[in-house]
Amino acid sequence: MDKEQRDKVFAASYQKTEEGKEQLYNYEKNKVESVDDIANYNSLTKLPILRMFNYKSSEIVKANPDLKYAVIVMDITRFKAVNEFLGRSEGDRLLLFIADCLNKYVEERSFTVAGHMRADTFCLFTAYIDQSELSDICVNIKRRIKNMFNSFRVIISFGICASRDRSPAIPYLKDCATMALSEVKGKYYADYCFFRDEMRTNMLKEKLIESDMMVGLEHGEVIPYIQPKVDMTTGKIIGGEALVRWNKPGEGIKSPAEFIPIIEKTGLIINVDRFMWARIFAYQKRVLDEGRTPLPISVNVSRMHSFEDKLAQRILGMHERYEVPTEYVVLEITESAFALDENNMDDQMKKLRQSGFTISMDDFGSGYSSLNMLRSRELDEVKIDKEFLSDIENPKSRIVIRNLINMLRELNVEMIVEGIETEAQKKFFVDNGCTRAQGFLFYKPMPLDEFDELLKKDS
Repeated sequence: MDKEQRDKVFAASYQKTEEGKEQLYNYEKNKVESVDDIANYNSLTKLPILRMFNYKSSEIVKANPDLKYAVIVMDITRFKAVNEFLGRSEGDRLLLFIADCLNKYVEERSFTVAGHMRADTFCLFTAYIDQSELSDICVNIKRRIKNMFNSFRVIISFGICASRDRSPAIPYLKDCATMALSEVKGKYYADYCFFRDEMRTNMLKEKLIESDMMVGLEHGEVIPYIQPKVDMTTGKIIGGEALVRWNKPGEGIKSPAEFIPIIEKTGLIINVDRFMWARIFAYQKRVLDEGRTPLPISVNVSRMHSFEDKLAQRILGMHERYEVPTEYVVLEITESAFALDENNMDDQMKKLRQSGFTISMDDFGSGYSSLNMLRSRELDEVKIDKEFLSDIENPKSRIVIRNLINMLRELNVEMIVEGIETEAQKKFFVDNGCTRAQGFLFYKPMPLDEFDELLKKDS
């Protein structure tokens, strides 16, 4: 399937043809009629659930095709925390109050439907004349919630899709409003966002990359590169870091910046990580079978693994299957990996460390809680972030780095600096006792086989 065909496939899921809209309408109608009426409404708020919301909204559009319509999707940020902190009854009171706010618009505005999509997500369909009406709805709902629940902060975000077409497909409007919502959800500087065409374009690109990456994993397009780590005092290679590359047919090697953020967003990064782990374990096994002594190679553990209960079990399974000692595979994590599910990631890393794996903290110093990570967690190694090097001529920066190195030494934590590109940078770190590094001054990332040949020559 070529790119043009794939674009058509993705676009088809949001078709706005009369035939497509009629199919969507009939589908929703059949779903609504196939269950008891009570099943079409949320048991707590009594608002229509999604299928009934779509059906009732579509009925309005069919009866009044010449009006302009919009869908507003609203979401409560971290609603689970509201329930846990204030209790389920207070959480239910918040949901009922929001339902009441939406019902007021159903009563006051013609051609309006309110819906409750899931626990913390609501939607409002309405006809409009000017888009300012839609933003006013968002502002007024937020103000009412703030006034009612002033003892704690409720963060509400809104996504708005105002259709420019007559007789729009309701699921299409809802999906576009959800895309707009994702632009502001959890952010403090904006409450609402209108859907823009480029959001859909970006979504299609993301879907395309996700689909192509899945194919690439199956067809050998995803390949491990290794950037050697060196002892700066001797120039000897002391290990390496495994970095994913995508050799896409017709396009060549794609930069990780083009696809890593997208596959992290979709969760496909977990599949890519597992593929990379297996490749590194298999390589180290090959080196052992050839009678050579492997050098440690670090592999990345994405923050998305925070939700994986069997992370330690999976990595230990590879260690046993390939019969590779844990000392030859280093696990690199970032502090953001603990932000999503701190307790689970802590438990998983402790199990792996107790089994002999080295835990390395990547990008140390780039986040806000790096020092707290050193205080509260058992780490074997930190990688000093290359951002520290960008301002190394600044006397203040030198003081910070010098004291950071001394602190790590006192804590008995190994250190390695990444991003060394100049002799001046190398000299500064060596003079201050940090001798392990990786960077373009020594080696650029290279295919695994090239790294293996380099090791043979180096030894």
